[in-house]
Amino acid sequence: MSGYVLAIDQGTTSTRAIVFDDGYRIKGVAQQEFPQHFPRSGWVEHDPEDIWSSVVDTVRGAIADASLSASDIAGIGITNQRETVVLWDRETGKPLHNAIVWQDRRTSDLCHRLVADGMEPMITEKTGLIVDPYFSGTKIAWLLDHVEGARTRAERGELAFGTVDSFLLFRLTGGRVHATDASNASRTMLFDISANEWDDDLLGLLNVPRAILPQVMDCDADFGLTEPGLFGAAIPILGMAGDQHAATLGQACFEPGMLKSTYGTGCFAVLNTGMERVASNNRLLTTIAYRLGGQTTYALEGSIFIAGAAVQWLRDGLKIIDKAEVSGPLAAKADAEQDVYLVPAFTGLGAPWWDADARGAIYGLSRKTGPNEIVRAALEAVCYQTADLLTAMKKDWSRAGDTTLRVDGGMVASDWTMQCLADLLDAPVDRPVVLETTALGAAWLAGQKAGVWPGMEGFAARWRLERRFEPRMDAVTRGRKLSGWADAVKRTLTV
Repeated sequence: MSGYVLAIDQGTTSTRAIVFDDGYRIKGVAQQEFPQHFPRSGWVEHDPEDIWSSVVDTVRGAIADASLSASDIAGIGITNQRETVVLWDRETGKPLHNAIVWQDRRTSDLCHRLVADGMEPMITEKTGLIVDPYFSGTKIAWLLDHVEGARTRAERGELAFGTVDSFLLFRLTGGRVHATDASNASRTMLFDISANEWDDDLLGLLNVPRAILPQVMDCDADFGLTEPGLFGAAIPILGMAGDQHAATLGQACFEPGMLKSTYGTGCFAVLNTGMERVASNNRLLTTIAYRLGGQTTYALEGSIFIAGAAVQWLRDGLKIIDKAEVSGPLAAKADAEQDVYLVPAFTGLGAPWWDADARGAIYGLSRKTGPNEIVRAALEAVCYQTADLLTAMKKDWSRAGDTTLRVDGGMVASDWTMQCLADLLDAPVDRPVVLETTALGAAWLAGQKAGVWPGMEGFAARWRLERRFEPRMDAVTRGRKLSGWADAVKRTLTV
């Protein structure tokens, strides 16, 4: 059987399809951006049809770019933006409403009511999550309550709910399979991560009918075959994981204590805790890292809502840069005597603060402050937030002590940002040869399930370091900068 595997990496702002060979080399790739919709302040939506068409187009494009045919592909792995929800008609496959994106804050009031009613301890005990609009549960409740006729039709079993992976699987298989994987299910606020099943108490709390839920499967499972007419032949779908879980796999963070952080639209740090479900006392999330062969591996996760999105804001909002690549060189030219802090709470603050109502702010401005200082503040904000997460992880779990951070995502191409990250963490930062680790993780799930790629041990042995960034900032400077950041965050919080 061919060693070629295709990964669908369906992200927040674009979709990529990548064909890898059995040496983990990229043989074909296609990428397509799609529109973002902001109907109100704090609301973020996608048209599911835009997502679907981008997937079909990029899969076809990647196969063509690799000079292959669909019959050459041993399997497909799907990875996706998590927590984003779609509600669709089971008969037609048509969405009833735009997808509500993970960044969306429209359910803040509902979340506040759940906390005020004392529901958060029960929710956290079952799901490992805190109560926040970020997660899928309150979004699906909103759709059922605000789309005309949706609740009645849902209770009759006419509708299907899913995160983006589930919607794509339904479409790819011609409506034959309505399923998700354990990693995506663990982000819905409806799934008991210890029992590994949908929870009736949580469904009742949010008034979500069980009839609309997908089947939950392992991350490496037989999810069905694509419709032959889509790509020229039926291709097995053999892997599925949320983007941060796929990146954890792609970074070969298989051992407890291993840590990776992905820098895309947001930033997500995931610490493998093995079979131990570690409860956080510092507002981190306890989540399913992955479930393989029926065995669940857990993780602590810190979620930062704005990372690369801050650079997009510099480009598209402030228009002080024309492309992301110039941000590092401009930051390097900033005045070292100015400590300017950007707290990028454009859609609230994530871990460890979880303030849905906070909004972005800049501190430390003077008449000397110019574009270079603003750009540096935006890049440093990502590093400061990562430092907050690592500090919280060390408090929660003793084995998170002296760790090396493996990084991936678009921002890690910036040497300046990665050196800043190592300096502020006071820890080594490892950048791998293959930066497309999210797609690689999805591909590995499918490849090893198909039997054409190695298992964990063989895959981990072939992980390769491109560059290690060692900390070189003195302790006094680091302490001053982190203290200034903490003060800026304190001034921004609303809770």
